[in-house]
Amino acid sequence: MPLYLYLNIFTILFPLLLSFDRKVTFYKNWPYLWPAIIINAVLFIIWDELFTQAGIWGFNPEYLIGIYLFNLPLEEVLFFITVPYACVFIYECLNAYITKDLLQPYAKAITFALIPVLLLLAVFNLEKLYTSITFTLLAIMLGVHYYYFNTQRLGRFYLAYLVHLVPFLLVNGVLTYLPIVWYNNSHNLSLRIVSIPVEDTMYSMLMLLLTISIYEGLKQRFALKQYQPLAV
Repeated sequence: MPLYLYLNIFTILFPLLLSFDRKVTFYKNWPYLWPAIIINAVLFIIWDELFTQAGIWGFNPEYLIGIYLFNLPLEEVLFFITVPYACVFIYECLNAYITKDLLQPYAKAITFALIPVLLLLAVFNLEKLYTSITFTLLAIMLGVHYYYFNTQRLGRFYLAYLVHLVPFLLVNGVLTYLPIVWYNNSHNLSLRIVSIPVEDTMYSMLMLLLTISIYEGLKQRFALKQYQPLAV
């Protein structure tokens, strides 16, 4: 039963159909979204391939359609398209329907608390590659995002991240409970939210932050070009 494929379809179906909502008009942002998703997907697929080859995680063929790109099932590749699309859709819906940036006053404090905690956890767990690499990359990405955007987008990002945890726990719960995706516990903290490794929550934050940073960067760059005065 190709359950992983069904989960991908479930993940993107409603965000895709609702992209034409009159208030959000998410489809108008596709020129910035798809490059962000593609860049994100390429980087995460390379990472995924390396970790799969190293046996840090793997996939149960019982729930796959049997088509592979290198060592990755097609469903895993699609995951890096469907999930970022759905997450940025959540981000833009919240921006459209919640006009006040509720977490912006706390964004700097959250960021500067997360970065050292992540780095300390990474340093003390260097042999656990899923933990150390994920936490290190997320700390770096938080620093890069803050350098370029300060707290302009971080409050909105943190709110979207918290909301996205609801579908994340549902979809990832199915992936890890059956399991469709299995993990080598020698490379993680062996701490789980039911069946989900805690590292997955940080992995998801990294993927969402990278996509939104590129997405917002492209939107900002286009806006600057659009309003740049013509040379005389």
